[in-house]
Amino acid sequence: MQLFWRSTFQSNLIHGRPSPKRSAPLTHNENMSLSLFSRTPALDGNDADASRARILAHFHQTFDRYEQLFDVLACDEAYFKKPIALRHPLIFYFGHTATFFINKLLLVGLVTERINPRFESMFAIGVDEMSWDDLNDANYDWPTVAEVKAYRDQVRAAVDQIIRTKSLALPIDWNNPWWAIVMGIEHERIHLETSSVLIRQHQLDYVKPHPAWAPCRLSGAAPENALVDIPAGEVRLGKPLSDAHYGWDNEYGQHQSAIPAFQASRHLVSNGEFLNFVEAGGYDDDSLWQAEGLAWKTYAKASHPSFWLTDGTNWRLRLMTEVVDMPWDWPVETNYHEAKAFCAWKARSTGEAIRLPSEDEWVRLLAVAGLDEIADDQPAAANIHLDHWASSCPVNTFAHGPLFDVVGNVWQWTETPIYPFAGFVVHPIYDDFTTPTFDQRHNLFKGGSWISCGNEARHSARYAFRRHFFQHAGFRYVVGQPLATQAASNYETDRLLSEYAEFHYGDEYFGVPNFPRALAELAINAMGERPARSALDLGCATGRATFELAHHFDHVTGLDFSARFIGLGSQFAEQGTLRYTLTDEGELVSYRERRLADLGLASVNHKVEFIQGDACNLKPIHTGYDLILAANLIDRLHSPRQLLENIHTRLNPGGLLMITSPYTWLAEHTAREEWIGGFKKNGENFTTLDGLKEILGKHFRLIGEPRSVPFVIRETRRKFQHSLSEVTVWERVGDR
Repeated sequence: MQLFWRSTFQSNLIHGRPSPKRSAPLTHNENMSLSLFSRTPALDGNDADASRARILAHFHQTFDRYEQLFDVLACDEAYFKKPIALRHPLIFYFGHTATFFINKLLLVGLVTERINPRFESMFAIGVDEMSWDDLNDANYDWPTVAEVKAYRDQVRAAVDQIIRTKSLALPIDWNNPWWAIVMGIEHERIHLETSSVLIRQHQLDYVKPHPAWAPCRLSGAAPENALVDIPAGEVRLGKPLSDAHYGWDNEYGQHQSAIPAFQASRHLVSNGEFLNFVEAGGYDDDSLWQAEGLAWKTYAKASHPSFWLTDGTNWRLRLMTEVVDMPWDWPVETNYHEAKAFCAWKARSTGEAIRLPSEDEWVRLLAVAGLDEIADDQPAAANIHLDHWASSCPVNTFAHGPLFDVVGNVWQWTETPIYPFAGFVVHPIYDDFTTPTFDQRHNLFKGGSWISCGNEARHSARYAFRRHFFQHAGFRYVVGQPLATQAASNYETDRLLSEYAEFHYGDEYFGVPNFPRALAELAINAMGERPARSALDLGCATGRATFELAHHFDHVTGLDFSARFIGLGSQFAEQGTLRYTLTDEGELVSYRERRLADLGLASVNHKVEFIQGDACNLKPIHTGYDLILAANLIDRLHSPRQLLENIHTRLNPGGLLMITSPYTWLAEHTAREEWIGGFKKNGENFTTLDGLKEILGKHFRLIGEPRSVPFVIRETRRKFQHSLSEVTVWERVGDR
């Protein structure tokens, strides 16, 4: 593997020479090799061949570096032992980034066939600790490390071939299929960082030092921190879709604000400065902790930062692959709750209004520091982008104007829960990147860490984590006016999501009964005296039928491809209240609030669960159902036949399959050759019902006659869609 650029101090380390102690800021010399880890390439210009070459190099460097990270694992067992209980084992993350490429390239048509459907289902979903994730070990029959590595080799070859041969038209924007390629690369760079955190949380005997991941060896006394005056100023955030560099959806749009003058700590809070909080009993004083933080502290039994270790006498620090004597001048690494409690302690101790900065205030720090984006051909003037070490370094190493470490070293927690800028739009092929975090539970951190690469290292980057999570993150504090409360930005205000919320839980129009409830009633009636243990609402959208079926079944799973849809259903089940905005006309809107209790559903919310999944590539755990409802789904799948030919394996013998559809076949959803009806066959009309009988006839018998059920979808106060869905019920029988 290639060793990327590192300083002469690391060269000393790699070759066994001790690194010097220092207290003055580090000055790099001329003996540096400039083999830099590739930066995020510009996606505009007129030279398609040059862009193709840059993206190809960018892809291979990223793929190499990600695999190199896993070289620090000491044995195969390390891949399968969870570093922490709330996340998957590392074998998942080793496979996840490769399957992401295939799943996204399929969506844009750059790939037409799956490489390994089992892997591309198993490794697709479950990265974050979401309420609908299934993290039961019994549900996962993980492949071997060698099998995943062989799969990664196949994916590498496939993506390489695409980059080398597929037509490329510049610029590469949201609507360009090549956006998915760059998305896959940037996604893997995110997991370069998140996986390094999990490795750092692993048992020490599962990891080993590696020369490509050598930490900084410089340390000294912690510098005295001081406050720096930051003048008032305007901030403008958000970039246009025409921006030349890749961005995630939350970076686009517009936001501006006038920021009053404030003060900011010159340095990030160091281990030495944080020690004062620990020794003052900060972890024992519950009055310093907010309710959420106190609950976390109690649950975790936290008494010091997670990466601090003690032998009873001396403090030591866990790095990614080793434990070292405590470097007191390095930045402390905490979650948001610990940073918040420190600020409360320091405010009480000093009498000053000390708190964490907002995102806007961090942008002011960036302006005062006068920092440019990282150059393509020069090492960063910050501990970032793997240009220096595989760890933090002293907080007085990189000066940025009157401050230090405005970017780099560790991420910096802010007081700002992530929210969408005005004009925010969800990217159509990754609808669950940001929207699930608009829940007031994920706070932004800014600036990047030593391993933040590509998009993560750009000033426009906006990443947010749950407040109890650990990344390579620390903080600096500010003294300033109290922050205005940020309005809640839950994603159910998205127009399509709001239309479906109204369709499922809203008013009835033109005397047409609620469609999902009507289907659930038909399904329950059809069940008769059959067992009613479990049901699957396949393509559940926002979940009304899931709840309604729970009146009859012991347990109901709602499954949908859209994280936004299942997120709404999960939120409704958990909170019992749903709020959304409806378009009336133009910019005029009206507001709706629905309650489970008012809909007669509060008594069944404990019997439902919502899971993200692909109907055409279901996980093995989705089986053993007494009923499967597939409502208005088959004519929106890329391959309905793939679902229908195997759906019998998901049902118990004698179980029922209910299919409803208006049979609105559109090539934008389902390629013409994948339609199962709605065309001429042998010169005669071949309907979708004919196709269903042909495909399902081997394992099902049709019960009764098809029937039409109407439904109405409200778009605006004066525009509605009125449709008829044909409902068929099929009983699973023996093979014919």
